[in-house]
Amino acid sequence: MNSSRLWTKDFIIVSGINFLINLVFYLLIVIIGEYAVNQFHASTSEAGLVTGIFIIGSLIGRLFTGRFIESLGRRRTLFIGLVFFIITTLLYLISSNIGIMLTTRLLHGIAAGIVGTATGTVAAQIIPAARKAEGIGYFSMSTTLATAIGPFIGLYMTLHTTFQMIFIFSVVLGIISFITSLFVYVPAVTVTAKQTGETQGEGFKLSNFIEPKAVPIALITLVISFCYSSVLSFIKFYANEINLVSAASFFFLIYSIAVLFSRPFTGRLMDTRGANYIMYPGFVILAAGMVLLSSVNSGLMLLVAGALIGLGFGNMQSSTQAIAVKLTPAHRMGLATSTFFIALDAGLGFGPYILGFIIPVTGYRSLYVILGLAVFVSTVLYYFLHGKKEHDLRANLKSAA
Repeated sequence: MNSSRLWTKDFIIVSGINFLINLVFYLLIVIIGEYAVNQFHASTSEAGLVTGIFIIGSLIGRLFTGRFIESLGRRRTLFIGLVFFIITTLLYLISSNIGIMLTTRLLHGIAAGIVGTATGTVAAQIIPAARKAEGIGYFSMSTTLATAIGPFIGLYMTLHTTFQMIFIFSVVLGIISFITSLFVYVPAVTVTAKQTGETQGEGFKLSNFIEPKAVPIALITLVISFCYSSVLSFIKFYANEINLVSAASFFFLIYSIAVLFSRPFTGRLMDTRGANYIMYPGFVILAAGMVLLSSVNSGLMLLVAGALIGLGFGNMQSSTQAIAVKLTPAHRMGLATSTFFIALDAGLGFGPYILGFIIPVTGYRSLYVILGLAVFVSTVLYYFLHGKKEHDLRANLKSAA
C-alpha cells in the first residue's frame, strides 16, 4: 500500500461529512433570522442572537471535544457528534417560541463543534505526513464549497418551499453523514501512560483544553479571521451602500473559485518549501484585497477584491491549520485541531459584534482600509510567533520522521 496516497476512501468520506455539516450551517445561517422574525415575531436583536448563538455553541463543543476526544476515541466521537447533530436538527421542527429556538441553536452549535473537531482530527491523522499541508488544504476545500453552496441553497429553498422542508432537508443531510461515517476506518493511535496523563490530567488545567504549541499560530488565525469577518458579515450592506448589489451576489462564488484553483498548488508548496512561502504572500494579498475593497467603484473591482481575499485568507486558513497539526504530537492532535478552530470561530463569530460598534464611526470604506493595514502589520506578529522559527521546526520534524 502506498503510504503517501492522499485520496483514500476514508479521506473522501471524512471530507464529505465535513462538507455536509458545514452545508447545513451555512444553509441555515442565511435564513434562520428571517424565520425567527416571521415565526416568533422576534426583534432585530433577537434575530441576530438566534443567528450568532450557534457560534457560541460551536466554541463550547470544540473546547470540550478537544479535551475528551482521545479518551472517547476519534471514531466514536464522530459518531456521537453526528447523532447529537441529527437530534438537535430535529428540534427545529418542534421549536415553539424564541426561547426554545435559542436553546436549539446553542445545542446545534455544540453538535457541529463536536463533529467539526472530530472530522478535522481524523482527517489530519489519516493524511500522509509528507502531504500534510496539501491534504489539509483539500480537506478545507470542503468547507469552502459549503460557504458558496449553502447560502445559495438556503435562499433558493426559501423562495420555493417552506421553512419546515428546509429543516427536514437539513435532517436528511445529517442522516446521510452518519450513515457514511460507519464506513470510515480510523487507525488506532498508540498512546503511552505518560501521554494519556498529559491529555487527561485531573483538575482544571488550561493545557487539558488547549494545546499550548498551537496557541501562537491560533493567535494569527484569530487576527486574520477577525478581519475577514468584516467581509463575511457586512459585504451585502456595503454593496447596498455603493450600489453594487448584483455584483456582490457573485462575490463569494469568485472567492471560492480562487481558493479551489489555488489550494492544490499552495498546499504542495507548503509541504516542500515551508509555511513561510504561503503565509508572507498571504498577508500581502489579503491586505491588498481589503484595501481594494475599500475603494471599489465597479462590479469588476469588487470581484477582483473577492479573488484576492480568497487567495489570501482562504490559503492562510488551511496553512495555519496545517501548522497547528504539524507542531503537535499525535496524541494531542485533537487538542491542536480544537485550538485552531476555537480561534477561527472566535474571530468569525465575535468579529461582527465588535465591528458593529466601529462601523458607525468609520463607515465601511475606512473600516476596510484599517483592517487591511491590520492584516499587513500582522506579518510582524507572525514573524515573531512562528515565522522566524519555521526553518528550525521543519528541520526538527524531518529528523524526527
